[in-house]
Amino acid sequence: MQSSELEKLFPKEGEIPKEYDLVKPIEQREYLVNGEMRQWKGKTQDVWSPIYIKSEKGFEPKRIGSYPITDATDAMEVLYAGVKAYSNGRGEWPSMSVDKRIECVEKFTQKMILKRDEVVKLLMWEIGKSLTDSQKEFDRTVQYIYDTIGALKDIDRNSSTFLIEEGIIGQVRRSPLGVVLCMGPFNYPLNETFTTLIPALIMGNTVLFKPPKHGTLLHYPLLEAFRESFPAGVINTLYGRGNSIIPQLMESGKIDVLTLIGSSKVADKLKKMHPKVNRLRAILGLDAKNAAIVTESAQLDNAINECLLGSLSFNGQRCTAIKIIFVHSSLAEAFNKGLAEKIEAIKVGMVWDSGVQITPLPEPNKPAYLKELIEDAKLHGAKVLNKHGGENAKSLFFPALLYPVNKKMKVWSEEQFGPVVPVVPFDDINVPIDYIHESSHGQQVAIFGTDPNQISALIDETVNQVSRVNINAQCQRGPDSFPFTGRKDSAEGTLSVTAALRSFSIRTVVATKATQANKDIVNQIVENQQSNFLSTRFIL
Repeated sequence: MQSSELEKLFPKEGEIPKEYDLVKPIEQREYLVNGEMRQWKGKTQDVWSPIYIKSEKGFEPKRIGSYPITDATDAMEVLYAGVKAYSNGRGEWPSMSVDKRIECVEKFTQKMILKRDEVVKLLMWEIGKSLTDSQKEFDRTVQYIYDTIGALKDIDRNSSTFLIEEGIIGQVRRSPLGVVLCMGPFNYPLNETFTTLIPALIMGNTVLFKPPKHGTLLHYPLLEAFRESFPAGVINTLYGRGNSIIPQLMESGKIDVLTLIGSSKVADKLKKMHPKVNRLRAILGLDAKNAAIVTESAQLDNAINECLLGSLSFNGQRCTAIKIIFVHSSLAEAFNKGLAEKIEAIKVGMVWDSGVQITPLPEPNKPAYLKELIEDAKLHGAKVLNKHGGENAKSLFFPALLYPVNKKMKVWSEEQFGPVVPVVPFDDINVPIDYIHESSHGQQVAIFGTDPNQISALIDETVNQVSRVNINAQCQRGPDSFPFTGRKDSAEGTLSVTAALRSFSIRTVVATKATQANKDIVNQIVENQQSNFLSTRFIL
């Protein structure tokens, strides 16, 4: 598919299906702080869709709206709203009973569901995610919230009893950590943001939420739902350029928890800005360069299909994507032939097209970077194996299959985060093993084979290097009940339904000597429901 053919996929204004078109740009002039929708009259940031529109002037990206650009002073006001609402753990929200906090989250979720169509449409236009994938992201996020509520009920029920050990009576429950700075990624701007934001909220923390640069407007329809569902100051929004507003927040020492899904370099810089790093809890989802290992015993069709999905779902823009594939030399020719054919058959188009798999890339500089990776690989001996690999028009980039890849190439170590698929041949199984051991990343690996002896050996070689080993399946996050984390530079903390609740809280004990007088005091507190913490109330 040549560049001219790719260009033809972009629509004219009148060719956009009415049900998916934005009637008019969304000019956001409000942000949520201290329980009110604050009006903004300052500078704004235009939002341009990765979808280009044909016109008489040529091709132009569609402008879909704008949002506030606040400065450091505005950001500090947002911070102090969160600090005030937490009030050293004495605020209404952190001291509220678990069942009441759950009611607030349920109220928000019901309001959120009413905004499904708006959010889905903005997911499509802001980050170039297909209609089907945008709908899945929204629905999965709602399910995640309900699963989180269920998990918290389980934790609370298990904590509603008293322990008696060595003459000491105690009750162990989880309590919040403080003020959370939450920053999500552009590729899953709703789902992955909410997998940190929701557990942070429901455990009693107050939250400062900064939407990602690509994927800001889609949160705007939910701000009123947040305002109506939670006490003032419990959740507050930050807008503007991260390098202008975030350093002062971190340097204040008032941020208790940093949660970021993004770059390890950014995370390192932010952590170092905090004056008391030992007091800062960090929950981070960072870089990944997940490898697939296709052994000589692999079932070829399955390996090809799983590697295709693992490498190119949502244009390969997933931290869990397979980003380099090691194939045994005896299978390399057949594997490459099959994968190249599958890639060439992949559907490229606009986000509303049925069955579309490759859509416009939201990062303006990404196509140029991907071309740079391809040219660098060619200089060091690789070829593009599929006919149209690397062809580009505006924000559309046709996937490129590179072979043979070696360690001299940038794509060997750099996370491409886009539709470039590097394949490395090997005869010695130590080649992929050494790659994984020497990598600065440690999220996941996918192993393909049918020999139990070889697979068991590979499991034992990799399980202490990565956080998830997938057998005959692509790398992925779900199901959300499984731990989601990484080693080395790939993560800090664990995100899954139950683990996230633990990550955003700390075990706290109320204890007393088992004298009759103390028993009477505890019984009176419990029977009269005088404490939200010390309690035997059972949430069903």
